[in-house]
Amino acid sequence: MTKHLDVAILGAGTAGLNAMGQVRRHTKNFLLIDGAAEHELGTTCARVGCMPSKALIHIAEEFHARKQFHKLGIEGGDGLRVNTATAMERVQDVRDILVDRVLGNSIDKMGDKFFNKFAQFVDAHTLLVGDERITVDKCVIAAGSRPVVPEAWQALGDQVLTTDCFFEQENLPASMAVIGMGVIGLELGQAVSQLGVEVTGIDALTTIAGLKDPDINRCAIDLIQKEFPLILGEAAHLEKAGELIRVTAGDKQLDVERVLVCIGRRSNIDRVGLENLGIRLDERGLPDYDIHTMALKEAPHIFLAGDVNADAPILHEASYEGKIAGFNAGSGSLKAFKRYVPFHITFSEPNICQVGQSLDQLDEDQIVIGKFAMGPHGRALVMANNRGLIHLYADKDRGTLLGACMVAPRAEHLAHLLSWCIEQKLGLQEILRFPFYHPVFEEALQGAIRDALAQTSLGGSVPAELTPL
Repeated sequence: MTKHLDVAILGAGTAGLNAMGQVRRHTKNFLLIDGAAEHELGTTCARVGCMPSKALIHIAEEFHARKQFHKLGIEGGDGLRVNTATAMERVQDVRDILVDRVLGNSIDKMGDKFFNKFAQFVDAHTLLVGDERITVDKCVIAAGSRPVVPEAWQALGDQVLTTDCFFEQENLPASMAVIGMGVIGLELGQAVSQLGVEVTGIDALTTIAGLKDPDINRCAIDLIQKEFPLILGEAAHLEKAGELIRVTAGDKQLDVERVLVCIGRRSNIDRVGLENLGIRLDERGLPDYDIHTMALKEAPHIFLAGDVNADAPILHEASYEGKIAGFNAGSGSLKAFKRYVPFHITFSEPNICQVGQSLDQLDEDQIVIGKFAMGPHGRALVMANNRGLIHLYADKDRGTLLGACMVAPRAEHLAHLLSWCIEQKLGLQEILRFPFYHPVFEEALQGAIRDALAQTSLGGSVPAELTPL
């Protein structure tokens, strides 16, 4: 007899687990299904993404801090050494703790509610799970994504790395080319450079970290190039050169022990058999869906959540999308939900952040740009970390904060504050009326807001920082 489910959830990553949390509130007749052969369970974030990368970045930043010791009167920094094998072992230990925590709090407790099998659609309401057919009323597709590696590069073997295998290394190589200076490539490239690897970053684009503001991009490039060389605006070509990999980009050529490929991720949507549903798919194989319900427009009993929809491959977005999809799949009716303010952090040093609308999405004739350079910032100067630039975008007439872009120390915290302000649709004057403690990094926002406000027609006889009773 064919098994029937109220809801099937394809994928046990962040989106899938959050979807399951919502589904199980409404029905016990569900299954979580994940059997993709090329990854282990435990979420992309915990196993190969956010967390192991931050563990490595933390070690690298602690070691790199010795470069500033002489400015502070601390002697002996040049004698410090890092044991990279021990460092990688630490990264793996942290990774394993976090993966075990994910599994221990979810899949390990699920019993027969979890199928470790591969699933594909046979038709709109039937899944082939392993060799078993299962009919479903609703389905959440949260099948994740995988790193993109050109086929020719795959033939070069294990000297070509992706984040799926980078953290399995027992030690770091002497030299590495990082292809792709987006968030992941920039973070890992800088970290291994700080740990003593000879790194060259390469990107076919002339921007890094996905930056859309030309001034912030130039500032970020200038700061990063002080640590390792960048080759931008040139496509990379790889070939074997004895025991090394030869990388050619434009008129530059280098031989390296390893190449880390960070040129994007591809949705796993091509592995679930959507072509059997008879719905339209775009050039990426993705169906049209509603970002507020996560339901497919031509098959509203099926939902997309997380990296699989190739929209916002960030953990907090995947978690939220999973909750939306799970709620709608389990509740029996479609409810639309507001989405988060767009928010991106690159955990380089200094941090690179974009919040709200980016400069290319705005009409520059209708906005003001508040600027603050970190050079004279008091707290940053005290900490010998006064590098960077902040841009805030606000409506010229109303003074409403619309977006921000920055390369600055501790910008991850500044960006959070700004995202909350944008979410609340606060104006420049309203934000200035909040207290800014002295001396803190948040004062940089105060400076940028004042600069933006001075460019508007807002104001009056009462200073902007004062709140009348």
